[in-house]
Amino acid sequence: MTHAVLVAYGSTYGSTAELARSVGTALGEAGLEVEVRSAGEVRDLSSYDAVVLGGALYAGRWQRDARRFARRHRRALSGRPLWLFSSGPLDSSASLRDIPPPPSVRRVAHRLGARVHVTFGGCLDERARGRVARMILRSGKGGDFRDFDAVSKWASGVAREVASFRETGD
Repeated sequence: MTHAVLVAYGSTYGSTAELARSVGTALGEAGLEVEVRSAGEVRDLSSYDAVVLGGALYAGRWQRDARRFARRHRRALSGRPLWLFSSGPLDSSASLRDIPPPPSVRRVAHRLGARVHVTFGGCLDERARGRVARMILRSGKGGDFRDFDAVSKWASGVAREVASFRETGD
C-alpha cells in the first residue's frame, strides 16, 4: 500500500516553497507518493494519508495561506498524521538549536494534533517587497539561512514514520 503525502506550504516570496519542495524530494526518495502544493490551492485532503504543512514566519505568525489551510482543513487534518515546519529566523540560530514555534503556531499544532513542529532558517533577499522587508535588508540582516541538509534529514525521519504506518496498517 502506497501512502500519499501532501506537502502544503504558505510562502510569499518563494523561499518556503523551496523548503517544501526539498521535503517533498526527500519523501519521494523514500518511496512515498508525494504532492507538493501551495496551501492556498488545496481544496480537498481525501486523497492523502498524511500531511506536512509549512509556513513562513512573519512577526511570529505563519504566512496567511498556511494559517487559512490549517483552519479550513482542521477536521480532515485532525484525522491524519500531520507534521509542521516553519521557516523564519534570519540568522543561523535554527541550525544551532531547536527553536520552539511561536504561540500562534503552537496553538495550531496542539489543536490539530501535529506529531512535531520544526523551525528552519529563513531567507530574505532582493525578491522581498514591502516596507518592513526593505528595512531589514537595508539593515544588513537579510540573507539565506536555510539548511537544506537539515530539511532533508528531518523529512527522512517523517518518511520513516509514514512507512511505519504502512507496516502497522494505521
